[in-house]
Amino acid sequence: MEKMPDLSYTDRYQRRNKEYISLGCDILPLLKGRSPIQAYSDFMRSFRDAFKDYLGAIVTEVQVGMGPGGELRYPSCPTEKLNKPGSSSELGEFQCYDKFMQASLNARARILGIQEWGDGGPAGTDGTRRNPEETNFFRADGGCWNTPYGRFFLEWYSGMLLLHGERLCAVAGAIFSGTGVTISGKVSGIHWHYYTCSHPSELTAGYYNTLLRDGYLPIAQMFSRHKAALCCSCFDLRDAERSNSQSSPEGTLRQLMAAAKICNLPLNGENSVTRLNDTSLSQVIRSSRLYSGGTSGASFSFNYVRMNKSLFEFHNWNRFTKFVRKMSDARTFLARLNFRRRHQRLSSMSVVWVVSRACAYT
Repeated sequence: MEKMPDLSYTDRYQRRNKEYISLGCDILPLLKGRSPIQAYSDFMRSFRDAFKDYLGAIVTEVQVGMGPGGELRYPSCPTEKLNKPGSSSELGEFQCYDKFMQASLNARARILGIQEWGDGGPAGTDGTRRNPEETNFFRADGGCWNTPYGRFFLEWYSGMLLLHGERLCAVAGAIFSGTGVTISGKVSGIHWHYYTCSHPSELTAGYYNTLLRDGYLPIAQMFSRHKAALCCSCFDLRDAERSNSQSSPEGTLRQLMAAAKICNLPLNGENSVTRLNDTSLSQVIRSSRLYSGGTSGASFSFNYVRMNKSLFEFHNWNRFTKFVRKMSDARTFLARLNFRRRHQRLSSMSVVWVVSRACAYT
């Protein structure tokens, strides 16, 4: 990226984001004769070969990184900024100004016979603002997002992200075929403008989801074609806690779940922040049962992420083990370990006891 800056995502101010290689050059042989997709494929094969004794037994799922932070999205807002409280309500910037993305946009416009639509990205976005009504592109009344040009641009922009996900799912499915692992990909829970007409922060991230269009169903359908699971966060967030009236983590999650149910996708849930209070853990249980309690037959799992040492403090650990029991409907589940032809079964309560003992000695 230092030698060829256009490998980086670029916004209209020519600011480069180096979290992930621009998907505009997915299939171009720019990495010493290899394309980024070929480089990703080689890494997957290396992982498969190095961990072949674990796959299907200890390692039962492989989540494929598809963008910044491992998520299928554009870096419309840098990941480190998203993790800072209060900064995530920005509209974000479209990441389409490197020469490879610009070439793709220009080619698409020429196919339609409207070449001027391929000259750069949309004007009037001003991604550092937090109120879409202050912009010409995102405002509800007369905003460019709902004009022929706006629809053309957003279909191209989101379509490029879908194509990137399609390519990665295809190569991952082929490489891990027959290993017994499930392939999954993660969609970001971008919820801070969900109660607006244009959903600007979702649009800049590559999700063409507005008041008039479901942007998550095409993503779920793409995962379904490759028999991949869908991972998403926000399971611990409540609308009642929001500081922005335009935000709705619960609404975002419900829409993602609905898309997954339509496609009968396995769904993997995650928490967004590390909070071990009863309110947060209870919200995870409520959110999980919206999907796992249905009749669709699609599987559901939950991955508690961002663990830290405070989890193993006595009062937190006691609360967390109760949470695990509730998530499994108070049943003691059995984990089957099939590692190098040795079989062992551990109950969930045994696992909790073993970890507790291990912590006592550290």
